[in-house]
Amino acid sequence: MKIKNIINRTMLAALLLLATIFVSCDDNYMKFDLSNSGIYFTKDTLNYSFGVTHTDTLTYTYKIPVQVMGTVSSEKRPIGYCIDSDSTFAEEGVHFTIGEACVLPDSIMGYIPVTIYRNKLEGTYATGYTQYKLCIRLAQNDYFTPTLDSLHQVRVFRFDNSVSQPEWYNAHGEKVWQTKYLGVWHPLKFIKMVEFFHAVKDIQPETYKAMVKLYGENLEHIEFGDPYQYRTVFIKYIYTRMYNYFNDNRDYILSEFPDFPFDFPDPKNI
Repeated sequence: MKIKNIINRTMLAALLLLATIFVSCDDNYMKFDLSNSGIYFTKDTLNYSFGVTHTDTLTYTYKIPVQVMGTVSSEKRPIGYCIDSDSTFAEEGVHFTIGEACVLPDSIMGYIPVTIYRNKLEGTYATGYTQYKLCIRLAQNDYFTPTLDSLHQVRVFRFDNSVSQPEWYNAHGEKVWQTKYLGVWHPLKFIKMVEFFHAVKDIQPETYKAMVKLYGENLEHIEFGDPYQYRTVFIKYIYTRMYNYFNDNRDYILSEFPDFPFDFPDPKNI
């Protein structure tokens, strides 16, 4: 009987201890201050090039994404940041300006909008393009405190006038360029690809509209680098025209792009 009483008392003491712990934890949770949320950068690679955009496009606003760790608000909240001058190779007010940096109402997503100016960026294909970079560091303000590790608090945005390989990625997150359809990478190939893609607008306007929605206005986002949803359209109106252009303008191409590889596959064999 005594042993049973001892066991019962021991169990009761354990239950009281657990109850105390839960109450304490709950009390601490209730006292946790959510008025100053954490904030951090999400996207790792920040690049933009005017390369394949229409020559009339003289400015572009790139929205550097950030995310909140904390509660949402019905109001627009400003984001604190500073420019790291030691890691920045660009002049504010000349090469770029920064607009209103904020987190959107009723959202955990926000952005820092950077507008860049095409006619202030130097370089050509023959001489090489100057690459500019802007380093931004998140800073504490009345609404947010930079959180996670230091890698999530700093981002470098690179921009220029060059024609860069598009950001097409495979399932492993690796950048890809479909040599089966395009041959090896060269800037002129992407220039003509985008040009003939835009021409589809006058041939099949509804199809063009659907492709822009899926791939972007300048083919920025082709999943796996393969427009398989509209492959027939690409072969007929884009790849075939590219193939003919490269074969019919060989001398001109070599005068402008001496390193151009004439390896574009014949679409009939795809």
